[in-house]
Amino acid sequence: MVYPRYTASDWNLSNKTAYNVSAKECSTAERLRSDAWRTVKDIDVRTRNRQKDATRKLFERVADISLMREELSDEINHMHMEIDNLKEYKRILERALEDSSKPLHIGQECLMHREKRYGIDMVHDDVEKSLIREVEIINRSADKMRQTISAANAQLKMNRAALHSLDIDMKDKEHAQSIDDRMHHLRNSSAGIGYYPGIEHASNTMSIPDSWTRFTQHNLLRSQKERANSERLRGEIDACLRQCANAMWCQFNTVNNSFNARIRETTDTRNKMQAHLQKILQEIFDTEKSIDLLRKAIHKKEGPMKVAQTRLEERNHRVNVELCNDPAMKTLQREVTEIRESVKVLHDKLRNAEAALARLVKTRSTLENDINVKENSLQVDSKLCMGMRKSFPMEPNIGPIFQMPLDI
Repeated sequence: MVYPRYTASDWNLSNKTAYNVSAKECSTAERLRSDAWRTVKDIDVRTRNRQKDATRKLFERVADISLMREELSDEINHMHMEIDNLKEYKRILERALEDSSKPLHIGQECLMHREKRYGIDMVHDDVEKSLIREVEIINRSADKMRQTISAANAQLKMNRAALHSLDIDMKDKEHAQSIDDRMHHLRNSSAGIGYYPGIEHASNTMSIPDSWTRFTQHNLLRSQKERANSERLRGEIDACLRQCANAMWCQFNTVNNSFNARIRETTDTRNKMQAHLQKILQEIFDTEKSIDLLRKAIHKKEGPMKVAQTRLEERNHRVNVELCNDPAMKTLQREVTEIRESVKVLHDKLRNAEAALARLVKTRSTLENDINVKENSLQVDSKLCMGMRKSFPMEPNIGPIFQMPLDI
């Protein structure tokens, strides 16, 4: 006998179960498809929005850089103008310093001519005092002009350093703007795009928006400060020129008045100074030896200075974070400073010795004239000296020292 494996009820139940499973799976698949579609749409919208936001941020960044570049460009132009203005003022001041040698030469010539007097006429009279005062005023004026020229040179260096910082900042921003502008216009269909796995985790940035802004603001403020200092220095140059001109002109007239008074009361006598001549000659010899010693000492400092400055210069070629103000840098800077100060001390001693030598030579000339020249006091004052002093060697309308342009 054959027994059936399943009953009709089993068969119907199996079919019904298959129908139910099929319906359930279809429903589940339909729901999953619906969820997948919504997810695709949501992610697509979010991706587009995020890309749109990134594009907007890039646009804003480009705009920020462009604004900073405009400020940098304006300041660079202003600094270029200020550098040109200061250079022109310095040129005028240098011309004035050169022109001041003319009245100085006359004053020194008069002093030298008056050394031809003899005897009691070698008295330290008002004329001599006025002439020395004139030479002092001219030398002091020349020193002041030289100091102001040095200040102008130093300020020009500061201006150029500030300008260099602006130029570097401008160049970096041009490069960054070029990159960000290209990235702003980059699209999904653009050529050259690709995968860079892990790039989102890379962190090689060197600033944040606040420090980025402060960096440029610092450069701008530094430049503006140096421009203000430069403008103030130009005012000092103008004042220096006028003060020096007035002082020299007034003393020139004072000396002439003293000459006219002295010419009327000049007498002939002699004051013997032979005992001092040999001492002066020996002192000149000793001073020259001292000067030679100082010059050799200064020359010996050239090697160490070149080594230290070369080390500093070469180390300035380090890049990025390697450009570190490390102990070696500080030691080298101190070394240069110490050598410079040492050389300055030696130069000061040398200048003092040379000035002393010049005075000794002048005194020697005085003594020799006192001994050898007997009869020319009136001729020295009235003809040799006053013959040169009929008019001031720098007319008010000649040379920049009396005509400083105000509208540079």
